[in-house]
Amino acid sequence: MSPRAAVVWTPEFLRYRLSDDHPLNPVRLDLTMRLARELGVLEGVTLLEPHAAPEAQVQRVHVASYLDAVRDAPKAGDDLTHGLGTDDNPVFEGMHEASALVCGGSLLAAREIAEGRADRAVNIAGGLHHAMRDRASGFCVYNDCAVAISWLLDHGFDRIAYIDVDVHHGDGVQAAFYDDPRVLTVSLHQHPMTLWPGTGWPREYGDGAAAGCAVNVALPPGTTDAGWLRAFRAVVPSLLAEFRPQLLVTQCGADTHAEDPLAHLRLSVDGHRTIYQELRELAERTAGGRWLALGGGGYGLFRVVPRSWTHLLATVLDRDVDPQRPLPAGWIAHTSRLTGRVLPTTMTDDVTIAHEQWTEAADPVDVAILEARRAVFPLHGLDPDDPRD
Repeated sequence: MSPRAAVVWTPEFLRYRLSDDHPLNPVRLDLTMRLARELGVLEGVTLLEPHAAPEAQVQRVHVASYLDAVRDAPKAGDDLTHGLGTDDNPVFEGMHEASALVCGGSLLAAREIAEGRADRAVNIAGGLHHAMRDRASGFCVYNDCAVAISWLLDHGFDRIAYIDVDVHHGDGVQAAFYDDPRVLTVSLHQHPMTLWPGTGWPREYGDGAAAGCAVNVALPPGTTDAGWLRAFRAVVPSLLAEFRPQLLVTQCGADTHAEDPLAHLRLSVDGHRTIYQELRELAERTAGGRWLALGGGGYGLFRVVPRSWTHLLATVLDRDVDPQRPLPAGWIAHTSRLTGRVLPTTMTDDVTIAHEQWTEAADPVDVAILEARRAVFPLHGLDPDDPRD
């Protein structure tokens, strides 16, 4: 384990529960922490307990009237505004407090890095990347990712790279920094023509002095591990090398998995593990080792997210888990009582991750790569058609 890695956690994160039958069920967080503990990933790790973010910090990216609406929503009846009370964002008791706590978790993780107590920090409850300045969106009430980045910009950092690997476009974070050249936002997601929120086209590349600082790789439905990683390697390392971030912030949604019920990419837990390791390596190579990792989407509550995010925790802590490692019997017994589905027995989906170089062929993934590169690479002085860049 790296002695300079921090894990933020409190069972109070489970209070962010939109409804009993909502896809974003916090059981996925509980099962992740249980699995990580039983595998020994968290052995000897002192978990950092956050407090709710003060309103002044949440207002870094949200207007005061929106905070008032969130706070008042449980008593507002049918008189709801700001995207609250929808199927995606139903109102629940303590909504403001639970949402502010998630922000507080990501702020605590950011502070550990900014104040030199950690090089890496992780908050798996974070990653609520869809919330906008004045409205809830896509299961997200407050945008903890943007709040943490904004705080970091005021505490010693002026070049931050945000990498979003969720299956859905990281629209809220992109919107928050769309004209800010200090923040490079990169989102790899299922093509907006085929998946909500319908944004994240390559032509969305930033505004004014920040032109080229929003990067969108729109992947076709059915993209597998090999294609996803090919796109990542063809776009992200060159941009980070040119941008030279001081810190890497990543949203690590696990809903790219083939079993996820809300989207149509075809990645495996093995692919997720490889992604996390690549993010770690990029943080070491381009950002002085500073890495703030957040959770995100992921609706394979029992079979997917706990394994994927246990790999994430292990990667942050330099305690990589062997994919063939059996799942603990106690964890399987506990989880079996919660679901009627057959559970996996190891930390792998038995998928071999192969490296493929991108080309200018007509493969749909390579088309997506070229569209993204041609939209932003020239703005960074890079040749979009040269595989060496």
